[in-house]
Amino acid sequence: MHRPYVLLSAAVSLDGYLDDTGPERLLLSGPADFDRVDEVRAGVDAILVGAGTIRADNPRLLVNSPERRAARLREGRPEYPLKVTVSGTGDLDPAARFWHTGGEKVLYTTDRGAERARALGLAADVVPLGAELDWRRLLEHLHAVRGVRRLMVEGGGLIHTQLITQGLADELQLVLAPLFVGDPDAPRLFGPGTYQGGRLRLVETRPVGDVVLMRYEPTAPGTGALPSAADHHWLALACALATECPPSGTAFSVGAVVVAADGTELARGHSREGADPVVHAEEAALAKTDPADPRLAGATVYSSLEPCARRASRPVPCARLILAAGVRRVVTAWREPDTFVEGADGSGVLEDGGATVVVLPEYEERAKAPNRHLTGG
Repeated sequence: MHRPYVLLSAAVSLDGYLDDTGPERLLLSGPADFDRVDEVRAGVDAILVGAGTIRADNPRLLVNSPERRAARLREGRPEYPLKVTVSGTGDLDPAARFWHTGGEKVLYTTDRGAERARALGLAADVVPLGAELDWRRLLEHLHAVRGVRRLMVEGGGLIHTQLITQGLADELQLVLAPLFVGDPDAPRLFGPGTYQGGRLRLVETRPVGDVVLMRYEPTAPGTGALPSAADHHWLALACALATECPPSGTAFSVGAVVVAADGTELARGHSREGADPVVHAEEAALAKTDPADPRLAGATVYSSLEPCARRASRPVPCARLILAAGVRRVVTAWREPDTFVEGADGSGVLEDGGATVVVLPEYEERAKAPNRHLTGG
């Protein structure tokens, strides 16, 4: 699935609330953080909020800085990011500021909701997704039809919860405000659900005025054939490891990472690592794991190149090593070409052994980069 990079943005009180229950919106951030958010908005292709946020807050969702808008125009981008909202019913106020400020707008809805939205005359491109809302279809449409590569999601809590639990969020930018709400009826950032993000990785923390910004990334692999946001992170790491391989004219440069279901990295490796001139990346990584580790059964192997099905240098190819380790999910960027082994089909060996193979072709060029001298591409 080709989709945008999805950035969730929210501010919460010290006790985890997005707002209180009063008639006016509770301002959790201050001027410094509002300016930071404006900068983030200026850097994305689209901003998304839910129908509940439009009804409750009546937001404009603009880039307020004239300098940032001018910079977007110089870069050949629209002055304002595309504004996106989601509503199953399509029942939204046509007078809301969302529709009448900024640039283009898109409403994603159901087939029935599209009828209602068009009857109301909402000033937006109305896109029906079928009988039910489907986040994967929505993101695919944004990427393929609207050219959105970076999407900022500003709420509300239900949408943040859905994207996290479906493994579709690539980053969480969370601002912690120095106050308490204390009202159990107030809205919280996340609701109940089965979360696929695993233990999040903290990538930045810094004060912004009197609030603290924390940036997190998910770490847990996807399940089955459905890729998660973390799959992209780990496969990118495997591609980066491929660049560390000693050069060779007779073997590919490949990187591999073994990751447990909870997002814990178990091992990593690359071709020709250490003193072994013929070791393959998956082989090197798996050699660093404990064969008795029960986490291997739920782990994912990320390899920049499809694991080999046959090899001359060792009796057991990497596809067989992966199956023997108990791993049943592999994510790769690039199918092995016939450069050294004609008719290579590591994916077939893995699938015949009960493993799921996921190919993320958007990483193919990264995987090929350290192998240009072999492929001629």
